[in-house]
Amino acid sequence: MTTPRYDVVAIGNAIVDVLAQADDQFIVDEGMAKGSMQLVFSPEEADALYAKMGPGREVSGGSAANTIAGIAALGGQCGFIGQVAQDELGEIFAHDIRSVGIHFDTPAREGAPTTARCLIFVTPDGQRTMNTFLGASQFLPPEALDPKLIEDGAILYLEGYLWDPEEPRAAMRKAIEIAREAGRRVAFTLSDVFCISRHGDDFRKLIADGQVDILFANENELYALAESEDFEAAVAKIAAQVPLLVVTRSEKGAIAIKDGERAQVAAEPIEAVVDTTGAGDLFAAGFLHGQAHGHSVEDSLRMGAICAAEIISHYGARPEVDLKKLMAEKLG
Repeated sequence: MTTPRYDVVAIGNAIVDVLAQADDQFIVDEGMAKGSMQLVFSPEEADALYAKMGPGREVSGGSAANTIAGIAALGGQCGFIGQVAQDELGEIFAHDIRSVGIHFDTPAREGAPTTARCLIFVTPDGQRTMNTFLGASQFLPPEALDPKLIEDGAILYLEGYLWDPEEPRAAMRKAIEIAREAGRRVAFTLSDVFCISRHGDDFRKLIADGQVDILFANENELYALAESEDFEAAVAKIAAQVPLLVVTRSEKGAIAIKDGERAQVAAEPIEAVVDTTGAGDLFAAGFLHGQAHGHSVEDSLRMGAICAAEIISHYGARPEVDLKKLMAEKLG
């Protein structure tokens, strides 16, 4: 097995995030479920909602892309695979992700639909309510994969959000085969309870077949996957099937089970929660960076908690401080 060139290579939705503040009444008036992610199924619907947004800002996003950006900010070497269209938003996404040193060369797709966008409304309590038009990101074909890039990554990281459409699902299955044949580890994040409601059987089979080495879940996702409302029972059930299970628990911190051994950390203290957008993504960034660089599971959990705390202290899902410096200060 050759020495990997990249710490982590991720496959995910290539989305441009548009963030704006909103009050609770707006969320109610628009029929949104506060704190959730819902899909917008047409560009016209996305345009109409975008027109109602207050002043906002645009930045390349997507769950796995946020994670990769976090790892790059920690000094890691990363690659990303995701589909954009040949349009202005596609150019914004590509520029943003390359500007932080991430290898990204997936060819842009011609014609409709447009590059994906996520309209994020942040309420005063820091909760983010996301409305995602997946656009071109749903059309990532297996042929767009760069096998050499996947083989060159110590860890292949996949997001559950991209499991819905047929082409990306086939692409991710192919990527898992490439990574496993190259002797690399595969990490998978469940992304959202709605992903499990639609594809839980697929996810359970992936895990049962030994295709996942590191599994990320929050508490609600864990309950849905395990089909149990008892936390310890759910942990025991899933941990028995995967080499490394990582469960985030918001203010209660996070736990990880590796080979039957349990580690846990408390949430990092912060002055105020401003915006929870990207908290899980950046937790995964810290944890995967730790794992790629040979840190213990407990230290990797702490790195994840530090990254998550930084992200929820401001708007947006990309770091606003020097994460390498912050990590050095916190861990010594």
